[in-house]
Amino acid sequence: MPRKALITGITGQDGSYLAQLLLEKGYEVHGLIRRSSSFNTGRIEHLYDDPHRADARLFLHYGDLTDGMNLREVLTRITPDELYNLGAQSHVRVSFDQPVYTVQVDAVGTIRLLEAIRDTGLPVRFYQASSSEMYGAAAETPQSERTPFHPRSPYGCAKVYSFWQTVNYREAYGMFCCNGILFNHESPRRGQTFVTRKITRAATRIKEGLQSELFLGNLDAKRDWGFAGDYVEAMWRMLQQDAPDDYVIATGQTHSVREFLERAFDRVQLNCRDHVRIDPRYLRPAEVDLLQGDATKARKVLGWQPKVSFEQLVDMMIDADWELARQERLLADHRRGGGRK
Repeated sequence: MPRKALITGITGQDGSYLAQLLLEKGYEVHGLIRRSSSFNTGRIEHLYDDPHRADARLFLHYGDLTDGMNLREVLTRITPDELYNLGAQSHVRVSFDQPVYTVQVDAVGTIRLLEAIRDTGLPVRFYQASSSEMYGAAAETPQSERTPFHPRSPYGCAKVYSFWQTVNYREAYGMFCCNGILFNHESPRRGQTFVTRKITRAATRIKEGLQSELFLGNLDAKRDWGFAGDYVEAMWRMLQQDAPDDYVIATGQTHSVREFLERAFDRVQLNCRDHVRIDPRYLRPAEVDLLQGDATKARKVLGWQPKVSFEQLVDMMIDADWELARQERLLADHRRGGGRK
């Protein structure tokens, strides 16, 4: 019998890469998705169509992290071996506008899952998606598993709550619960409202004549950026250990938003200074200036290390978005021509 995994947030960036990884490893994969009036499964459609995964099994279930009874029902019906909690309101800037909803999903949603596991008594290995935003105004650089948390957003605060509840359930009930403290990780599947994807999308659309300007906030913030496809492997490795623990997952290198911007525009042979404007609306009420992770423990214990460099990551995202921009321009040209040959 194949091992079974349940992924909350399976339609997101990380969920799609993790589902792909687990299917390749022969898992039966179940995903929790919210009911929507429009299709929101674009990131995982290819998993159904790939002929190399014809023998793999992927199932989707309606559910929501705000509905504890539904979570128990899904958990009891699936009886997964592993549960990856990736579902969240994951946009830091939006969390200032929707703090209560962010807490309901990102904080209380986690304890609903933990309680469901405890109540059912199922021997589920649990992964909690923690975040480098928990460090916020960090007391030291780089940040490791021992660095104190000082969150600077409702999102960061909610993630701190979930982190300690995960530790508490591990210690109080002997449950196999792990926290992955992941630093910023991106990909061509990143949501278009996140700054990295916003940059690569805009650079390629400007190159193709589809827009002329890009509005951004703080260009001097520095982040430790890696590739999401690398980071989901670390999640899986955590749940394969003999004992549960918490791990920082990061590249150990930092780059500013400005550096990301310049690399992206250079890739399409444009000067970013000709097109980028600063808009105060995109500034956070409380900024996090620098995040840099120390993944020494993950390298030693998990045998994990990132494979994709910062430059490769930016180029990968630009190339994918450039193809989208070209298709968009061709469609626009076709429409202007009235659809006639």
